[in-house]
Amino acid sequence: MRQARMKVSSEGDRAVYHCVSRVVDRRYIFGEAEKEKFVQFLREYEQFCGVEVLTFCVMSNHFHVLVEVPQRPEVLPDGEEVLRRLKGLSGAAITAGKAAQMLAMFAAAKDEKGAAEYLEQFHRRMWDVSEFIKLLKQRFTQWYNGKMGRKGTLWEDRFKSVLVEGEGDPLVTMAAYIDLNPVRAGLVTDPGKYRWSGYGEAMAGRRRSREGIRRIYGLGVRSLEVTVTEALRGYRVRVFSQGMEGVGGTDATGQPLRRGIEPAAVEQMLLKRGRVGMEEYVHCRVRYFTDGVALGSRDFVEGAFGRFRQHFSPGRQSGARRMRGLEPELFTARDLRVNVFGGGEGAAGNFAMQ
Repeated sequence: MRQARMKVSSEGDRAVYHCVSRVVDRRYIFGEAEKEKFVQFLREYEQFCGVEVLTFCVMSNHFHVLVEVPQRPEVLPDGEEVLRRLKGLSGAAITAGKAAQMLAMFAAAKDEKGAAEYLEQFHRRMWDVSEFIKLLKQRFTQWYNGKMGRKGTLWEDRFKSVLVEGEGDPLVTMAAYIDLNPVRAGLVTDPGKYRWSGYGEAMAGRRRSREGIRRIYGLGVRSLEVTVTEALRGYRVRVFSQGMEGVGGTDATGQPLRRGIEPAAVEQMLLKRGRVGMEEYVHCRVRYFTDGVALGSRDFVEGAFGRFRQHFSPGRQSGARRMRGLEPELFTARDLRVNVFGGGEGAAGNFAMQ
């Protein structure tokens, strides 16, 4: 008999869960394309279900998600809001257009009860960790099976979940554990260089991942007033310290029991207090280096801005935008990712109705 999942009711307080699910037979199905698609679906269902992904990591045969589920609101989304969320889902069985037709039909018949019952099928899939993970896995399975011409289940039993204390050291420890997975697996030596994780996305300037790390660190120090810069630098120090090689012990020959970050790299990070240098920055695949109009010193970028003024909006007064969080200073003529590591700001599936 299955043991009931330990889950806070949707009417209760907010809750944070560490969720893990593995591919059937532990098969290695996640290549780069599969990881990219999974992250896309992850973000789509995050917005639809009304949860917040604090961090995540997609590995070759399993995934980790640290998700915060807020308290279910007293006033549930109306038809307009439900349609907005549906529009964010790519390939949904119930499309926004189909739902709009149904709601219009109820409105024409002045059937408020029918409309409320129709919306309830969407409401019950919101603010619930089980529904969020189930829909995410269903959608990825649909996409993967279609791509590979296969049928049947893709996942090993139901997902596992751990209820995590939503503040203080336990939350930061769990988040760091998730983001360190690629290091433990020997895929990278710096977790920031693994792009299919919350920390890796934050290093690449992704807004939602930066906000997730800010919230993790803010809840960890019990102050949500921390800036993104403060949070990302502090979290980087924590991740490196927790992931240092040898922290988990050594064998009889003195070798570390598991892979980790070299002590010298940890020491350097502590000395820099979490700041990112040029070498780390270059490895983050940031769009500055491919999409920017100009990149260089302030004077260089301002000069390029003046020469190509017609390519910018009439209201723009200056060209240089500092890439904050980087030392030494660099500037870009386009505000794509204004803060690679800290600072200011610069959908899915087969929605089964069963």
